[in-house]
Amino acid sequence: MSATTMTHPTTYADGTTQARDPGFLADTWNVMTRELRPVWREPVSVLFAMVQPLVFLALFAPLLPSGSLGGGSALQWFVPGIVAMTMLMGASFTGANLTNEIMTGSHERLLVSPLSRSSLLVGRALKEVVPLLMQTAIILVVVTPTSFDLHLPGVLLAVVMLGAFSVGVGSLSFALALASKDQEWLFWTVQQTLVFPVLLLAGMMLPITHDSPGWLRVGSAMNPLTYVVDAARALFGGTFPVGTVTQGFLAAAAVAALGLAVGLRSMRRSS
Repeated sequence: MSATTMTHPTTYADGTTQARDPGFLADTWNVMTRELRPVWREPVSVLFAMVQPLVFLALFAPLLPSGSLGGGSALQWFVPGIVAMTMLMGASFTGANLTNEIMTGSHERLLVSPLSRSSLLVGRALKEVVPLLMQTAIILVVVTPTSFDLHLPGVLLAVVMLGAFSVGVGSLSFALALASKDQEWLFWTVQQTLVFPVLLLAGMMLPITHDSPGWLRVGSAMNPLTYVVDAARALFGGTFPVGTVTQGFLAAAAVAALGLAVGLRSMRRSS
């Protein structure tokens, strides 16, 4: 699949012209819109991706006793975890597309295109924010008519935080795809091995309390997604505990910075 860029000619004193690089921001926009084309062409794919989260909502939420979750609705506690799970799974899968491009030779053609290598990574990572918004909206449409109380300002702030986290995870996923090259099995083995412990240790499905085993509490405390999920639950609930929300945004920013640093280094070394 070819990439499209817009160039603007520069005229020199001798009358000659040369195409000018549109810049990093324009390149990033071009890459992001390229990656989003399959989503716009087949928006029903977003609905199919929602089957698993909605099944979890239907089967797990009724098993959670409201009294053990602060006295509120189980959905009020469970929905932010499901949104975070959807974000984590979607962002961690993005490297699979790059693996396919490496195997078909499309990635090599992009590397020799006028697009900057940094924009190839950042544009792809930012693309994951759009499905996150669409999937969050679908989940809220499903649960709001029930016992879930919608606090839109908190939800929007939580989505910004989750979007930053997804950029970092997506960048790490691309770095893994570049390291795996044409060994697709290696990408999926590492991805599956890492994602599910991160997901479960964040307490997305079941709360990790003081009664949990010590090693589980230590693992949860070391997991940056734990702080993101805790902050998302507070914001979805319409509250703004400064310490919890600050920790969530710092964890999301740290993962985004780490992911972009690793991903950019891998992309620049790609051949």
